[in-house]
Amino acid sequence: MAPIPFDRSSIDTVIFDFDGTLARLNIDFEQMRREVASVIDRWGVDSRSLHNRFVLEMIGETETLLGNHSANKAASFTREAFRMIEAIEVEAALNGALFDGVKELFTELRKVPLQTGIITRNCEKAVRTVFPDIRDYCPVVVCRNDVQRVKPHPEQINLALSRLGGTSGRCIMIGDHPIDIETGKNAGTRTAGVLTGHFRKEDFLQAGADLVLSEAPEILKRLRPELS
Repeated sequence: MAPIPFDRSSIDTVIFDFDGTLARLNIDFEQMRREVASVIDRWGVDSRSLHNRFVLEMIGETETLLGNHSANKAASFTREAFRMIEAIEVEAALNGALFDGVKELFTELRKVPLQTGIITRNCEKAVRTVFPDIRDYCPVVVCRNDVQRVKPHPEQINLALSRLGGTSGRCIMIGDHPIDIETGKNAGTRTAGVLTGHFRKEDFLQAGADLVLSEAPEILKRLRPELS
């Protein structure tokens, strides 16, 4: 795929996913799914009906079902489920690490200057565990704790852009999962997939990505070739 000519007139904001894009956390999502399913079953909802949902969506739909009968029951279930998945996320973060060149990437993007933000379905505690000084490098970080609706809903991008004073038409969303491409498209941004997760170039092109990069720092070369 030939490079797409992003220049200063078209892009002034870069928003990144976190897990798999900027950091390796090695979350065992199958374990998380099993444990969430166990909690759901214990609260009287058949988890098998939710087998094709992402974990957060499994929790959200169960909360809605329980809430039809008891708001207190729904709230108690949700607190228990999120405590459980947060424990898994933080444990993974304790054994995780930023990818090489991530801090340098944010430093260089700031020099250009380009605005930067991070959005993630992960919890803030896990993000800060693996990247304690994140706010020194990126001014806006939107975790799931900050919103009602997570990716692929555009709320996280919209909130990040609002805090940055940016617009979707001058923004590119970068992530390691096709859901990041979907999120960017839902928000009206340009999109790029990175191959540091579990998906292939073909997966991102099929999802409609404008760019596919080997790793996140490569975006600097695409945005500002004179700096490479």
